[in-house]
Amino acid sequence: MMGMILVLLLFLVLFIVYPLFVLLVDSFYTEGHVTLDVFRRVLDMERFRKAFSNTIVLGLITGLLSTLIGLLFAYVDVYVKVRSKAVGGLFRVVSLLPVVSPPFVLSLSMIMLFGRSGILTRSLLHIYNSNVYGLKGIVVVQTLTFFPVCYLMLKGLLKNIDPSLEEAAQDMGASRWRVFRTVTLPLMLPGLGNAFLVTFIESVADFANPMLIGGDYDTLATTIYLQVTGSYDSTGAAAMSVMLLSLTLILFFIQKYYLERKTAATLTGKASRARMLISDKSVRIPLTIFCSLVAIFVILMYIMIPFGALFKLWGRDYSLTFKWFHYLFKYSGFKAFKDSFLLSIIAAPITALLSMIISYLVVKKKFRSKGFIEFVSMLAMAVPGTVLGIGYIRGYANGLFHSGVMAGLYGTGAILIIVFIVRSLPVGTRSGISALRQIDKSIEESAYDLGAGSGRVFATVTLPLIKDSFFSGLVTSFVRSITAISAIILLVTPQFLLITCQINEFAEKGYYGVACAYATILILIVYVSVLFMNLFMRFFGTSRKIKGETKI
Repeated sequence: MMGMILVLLLFLVLFIVYPLFVLLVDSFYTEGHVTLDVFRRVLDMERFRKAFSNTIVLGLITGLLSTLIGLLFAYVDVYVKVRSKAVGGLFRVVSLLPVVSPPFVLSLSMIMLFGRSGILTRSLLHIYNSNVYGLKGIVVVQTLTFFPVCYLMLKGLLKNIDPSLEEAAQDMGASRWRVFRTVTLPLMLPGLGNAFLVTFIESVADFANPMLIGGDYDTLATTIYLQVTGSYDSTGAAAMSVMLLSLTLILFFIQKYYLERKTAATLTGKASRARMLISDKSVRIPLTIFCSLVAIFVILMYIMIPFGALFKLWGRDYSLTFKWFHYLFKYSGFKAFKDSFLLSIIAAPITALLSMIISYLVVKKKFRSKGFIEFVSMLAMAVPGTVLGIGYIRGYANGLFHSGVMAGLYGTGAILIIVFIVRSLPVGTRSGISALRQIDKSIEESAYDLGAGSGRVFATVTLPLIKDSFFSGLVTSFVRSITAISAIILLVTPQFLLITCQINEFAEKGYYGVACAYATILILIVYVSVLFMNLFMRFFGTSRKIKGETKI
């Protein structure tokens, strides 16, 4: 146990705490003394002030719209009697699509559907001056990307509301709207706030969508990137990163340590019985039509990606061709796919194992640094990818490790693997903690009574019981790694070609056919991985049904 704790502490300090600490030092410590000159210089930049206000506005609008649409989807799914099974299938597809796709796929679709050469605007409606860039384009793309997250969060919340509370209000003569406003909504408020803050954090930290479809609407994430790559001002970028990190950390603390606890205290247990679903046409038809149209539109946006790869020249010639796929493999061969797959497949099992070890230590053991390990492992969730990338550049190219063994990490595949691990660690850890809390401690205690040590108990008792979470974390880590861009775009070198960086490069140059070809193959890789995981879990999971009986 001590060995595991020491290894974890070393990893977390070196690759999460240290890069963020270096950013703080860069921002406050200049020429041998503590000063605020860097912050004053950054705050005097009109570009930074505009980017900061743009980021707040974008986060507020995206958070509100995503939470509202997610609430409507969750309400229809849990409360409304939907007669068509196709609607439920649409909801499941929409909730899965953001997981299995790169973060900027919808931006590509928006440009190809509604841009100046868009198939709808130019070819069908003959509008030649359509402009999808800027705030409106980012809001639409981010809302469609993030509302499924709110839908999944609020769906579980609504299922736990006891229907007897709402039915009691109806029996006293309250209308359905009054019941929702005075009973359902107050019970959901902490959960709604939680969903809004999660979406807000994702929105302000997003790099790929604003970079692709933002136009002249700068956000903090894109400004930090351009400050390094365009102005070559890594110190100014560090100060900007500290400000963005402060914003996301404040929201993270509110979401994790206030709203999550309040939600758990407000809604205890599960619904006592099944809910009487709403069948009134005045409620059922409008809500079902709205949610179905949104779901169909999202699916249409994703369908445009493979078509974009097959059309000869988007906006001009819609005859089918495979020339973009031929160009893709001629330009980079299989290197981009090989590098992305290899780095992600190395990072995935390491992340899954580290997540399970951290979860095991946090839930099952008591030691002094327990709180530190739990907090730091979750901290990466609140750190924007560009901020982490700047931290690694400053920490391992110019910081304490500018020479020596650790300096050899910078510019190598190892640093990319470490970034993948750090970015995926919070998701796997949360999943592992939830799974471990469901295991009765007496099972492990019996193994200890028989003379097994901590390592043997973990390997032979605990890990087999949580292998569902382990394999889920394995695939989630692989998916997040192979579709990542914000953290690694500043760290990747010509030695490595990564699929997401290639998509971003070709999309910025206007080569949408090649970008769509890359994105199509990437989506197929990810979807096959998720499908394989589901099949594996069905046949080799912890619980399996054999001849009508569930055996553990």
